[in-house]
Amino acid sequence: MLKKPKKWPIQQTWKCITFKEDRHIYYTKERSGLIKRIGLGFIHIYYGQGVGKTTRAVGLAIRAAGVGLKVNFIQFMKSGTSGEILIFANIPDIRYQCPGKHPFILSRGPEAIHYKHAAEALRYAIGAVGNGAELLICDEIMNTLIFELLEKEQVIELMEMCRGKTELVMTGASAPNDLIEQADYVTEFKQIKHPYYSGAKARQGIEF
Repeated sequence: MLKKPKKWPIQQTWKCITFKEDRHIYYTKERSGLIKRIGLGFIHIYYGQGVGKTTRAVGLAIRAAGVGLKVNFIQFMKSGTSGEILIFANIPDIRYQCPGKHPFILSRGPEAIHYKHAAEALRYAIGAVGNGAELLICDEIMNTLIFELLEKEQVIELMEMCRGKTELVMTGASAPNDLIEQADYVTEFKQIKHPYYSGAKARQGIEF
């Protein structure tokens, strides 16, 4: 005998999906303003100690390229050896740039090469906007602020350069409050568990 499907106590409204207790499940706030079609030029910040920030940015780059948008993916504070780079090479609408090898900064603190790497990556980003990038992803740019490799004013200038013109995505472990205020999309990645703390080494294809 077939069982009847369980009826969940969920109500669907145009505002949000809620349980009977009125706890918001999907849309956490009520919508305001007119519903309208918008173009490119919004600012995204993905930050936090949780994993998935770069993975989210990679996914967005592939989605955008899939509909023909011109994507520039620039990595700050990385050495250009992550697995996604091999995929980008086969997608015509994604241009990947990284200034090259980036020595591990936590062991000794910033050195001249770290400042040079950050400045070069920023130069790539500014050039991408000038060359008509429709989606610009600056992976780990927020971490340059943690180590003071770039000044916050430089990042704000990049944001203003992109606003209303180029969709800008910035990732990192933390984000200053004033940049969060100026952004249009802000997502915090919260870490609950990670095998790093039980001695696991980073695995190619999973962590990088």
